[in-house]
Amino acid sequence: MSYPVGQVAGFAGVTVRTLHHYDEIGLLAPGERSHAGHRRYNDADLDRLQQILFYRELGFPLDEVAALLDDPEADPRAHLRRQHDLLTARIEKLQKMAAAVEHAMEARTMGINLTPEEKFEVFGDKDPEAHAEEAERRWGGTDTYAESQRRAARYTKDDWKRMQAEVASWGERYDALMEAGELPDGERVMDMAEEHRLPITRWFYACTYEIHQGLGDMYVADERFKEFYDSMRPGLAEHLRDAITANATRHSREA
Repeated sequence: MSYPVGQVAGFAGVTVRTLHHYDEIGLLAPGERSHAGHRRYNDADLDRLQQILFYRELGFPLDEVAALLDDPEADPRAHLRRQHDLLTARIEKLQKMAAAVEHAMEARTMGINLTPEEKFEVFGDKDPEAHAEEAERRWGGTDTYAESQRRAARYTKDDWKRMQAEVASWGERYDALMEAGELPDGERVMDMAEEHRLPITRWFYACTYEIHQGLGDMYVADERFKEFYDSMRPGLAEHLRDAITANATRHSREA
């Protein structure tokens, strides 16, 4: 059984010109010729072509490929073992490269456009991208997420410091209400929940009451968010979630 050059090119995903070149340099001479003198490749030729393409994919130059394949001491199994080892090493290298790229992508997920020095100055030992994966999993691809990305990417170090100051002030006042025994559905606590919602709209995206309730649930369900709010005061995450729900209910009654 033999095949014309065009058909072999289709099998292998290479051009006819490539096969002609391999023939011209003696790397892959077709085993047969038609009566008209056209190249025809048999099964042994196809096996050799497969070996050539394996080594080429691994980055071997053509002269080294020829030397490897024409080594009289080598057998087909030796070629396969060598290629398997080389491919395994390449896969490991590519996996490491992919992990590095993924890490870089995660580092940009929140669009925080700061130098490492500025990040440390603003956030200290807290990672500003710590919640990025969860945010992207929940909202990646939405208009809301895209708007948040767009805005965050243009904020300066001073903007982030201003946001932090707002959060710190809010946390101190919420802590005081909890210390005084205020319940989540109390007017002053609901006002604080509203004060929590509005800066999200101002800084990142239009935070509807429905979205705000989803955030409140996440503050309790996700340990990373829960730890952040409970660091202001133990139990604050659940208290805030309930206050957000109460505030949304209040708004629906007033609407």
